[in-house]
Amino acid sequence: MDENELIIADAEGSVKNRIESHKRISVSISGGSDSDLVLHMVSKYKTDNMLFIYFNTGLEYQATRDHIKVLEEKYKIKIITIRPKIPIPGCVRKYGEPFINKRASEMISRLQKHNFKWEDKPFEELYKEYPHCKSALKWWCNCYGSHTLNINNNKYLKEFLIEYPPDFSISSLCCHYSKKAIKESFNKANKIDLDISGVRKSEGGIRSIAYPSCFSEKTKGKKYDAYRPIFWFKDSTKQVYEKKHNIVHSDCYKVYGLKRTGCAGCPFGKEFENELKILEKYEPKLYKAVINVFKNSYAYTRKYRKYVKMKKNNGNIQLSLL
Repeated sequence: MDENELIIADAEGSVKNRIESHKRISVSISGGSDSDLVLHMVSKYKTDNMLFIYFNTGLEYQATRDHIKVLEEKYKIKIITIRPKIPIPGCVRKYGEPFINKRASEMISRLQKHNFKWEDKPFEELYKEYPHCKSALKWWCNCYGSHTLNINNNKYLKEFLIEYPPDFSISSLCCHYSKKAIKESFNKANKIDLDISGVRKSEGGIRSIAYPSCFSEKTKGKKYDAYRPIFWFKDSTKQVYEKKHNIVHSDCYKVYGLKRTGCAGCPFGKEFENELKILEKYEPKLYKAVINVFKNSYAYTRKYRKYVKMKKNNGNIQLSLL
């Protein structure tokens, strides 16, 4: 066996043991490519005590919703659609728009709540001025041991925020309220003891350090274990598995040509500009919706990207003239 085949064999053996050792299981189905692999794996061992759930955030591709129906028919299962109390458009209006990534958005949001002046001073000095904002200040001053947790993880972001402070509310809470919070409520209400999802370590970013392995035991805050069957899958491993089992993904991949799905037009996506073009072509109504929901973040992200490009080229042109 080569490396990919070994990774797959290990995952297939593990998923059987994890499922058989738990009584009440929830499986998150997003309609994305990673989710398709997880569903194929666990479907071999499905029981009446296994619940399949899909979160309709309010900004879902029609192609994804159609794919959910295809999966129900293919695997002879019922996928429960769960809608948040506050869909993403309402959540963004209430809390703020996502910008760059979850970590940066959360820290910027905390700083905004404390009326931060976006100044470059030592942590000790800033902490005296903002004593109730320690974690965000540590991010701002690059005080965390892991580079991924600091503002410098995003090139020139600190300099950009100092020079061009945000004039709109930034937040990552749309992710929390549209998926995480309702997932917790669902699992609690249904007495779930194992939660299965399609997180992969090789996706990088904050996820690369959020989980040490494919399995997490329940804690005081959670009454269920968490299992990520394809946690160790590389992109090449996915390709081997897809070919071996003839996995067919949604039209988001096959027709639209997207590399990711999830919340349509999310500003966290590095290729959101291309995604917007695809949305305009294939799902124009959804395109108009996301343009309206994330308009401030799109504009600010474009400005930041121009700033980074200018810095890399050692330029000194005023950004407003670009």
